[in-house]
Amino acid sequence: MQASPLAHHFENIEKQSHAERLGMWLFLASEVLLFTALFAAYAVYRYLYSDAFAEASRAIETWFGLVNTIILVTSSFTVALGLNEAVKGNGKKTGLWFAVSVAFAIAFLALKAVEYSHHFQEGQLPGRYYSFHELQAPGASLFFSLYFLITGLHGVHVIVGMTILAVVGVKAARGKYTAAYHTPVELAGLYWHLVDLIWIFVFPLIYLV
Repeated sequence: MQASPLAHHFENIEKQSHAERLGMWLFLASEVLLFTALFAAYAVYRYLYSDAFAEASRAIETWFGLVNTIILVTSSFTVALGLNEAVKGNGKKTGLWFAVSVAFAIAFLALKAVEYSHHFQEGQLPGRYYSFHELQAPGASLFFSLYFLITGLHGVHVIVGMTILAVVGVKAARGKYTAAYHTPVELAGLYWHLVDLIWIFVFPLIYLV
């Protein structure tokens, strides 16, 4: 017999779902504020060291960011397909689409690792570790400090997101959720869409501007 998803401190499943959604939106708002602060810091230093930041941005390979953008946007689409199946009560198909999304996340991280290794070889590193001979202008090392901070923090969010998708996907495939109650699937999808949305801002800010 399957255990009820209703927690003992809620009167009914509707109130529980409402509380879960509210908690997730508050959490997502805090995440947005965090990255907004980082983007603001980048904008300020971009203004102070405009020439160095422009040259440093041109020194990194744009195609890495472009391919990863395509990967993440596609993964958001597969997450949406998984949620659509959850609404219909098709747990196994939800698990399948979430597994595909996790595969995209792994591809994103693998490509990012290749990109990072390229930076290490070129000496495009933060602070005193910076040794990129082709660009020695003041502010260049600061660009890569912010680059690694923003993309590294985003990478941590990708790891957390893919872990959530994997756990929720497995539970969905095992019949944990139903058409009447699939709030955890929705919340996992919301988190992943935020990860995707943040990258949509990171890509033009660092790679194109």
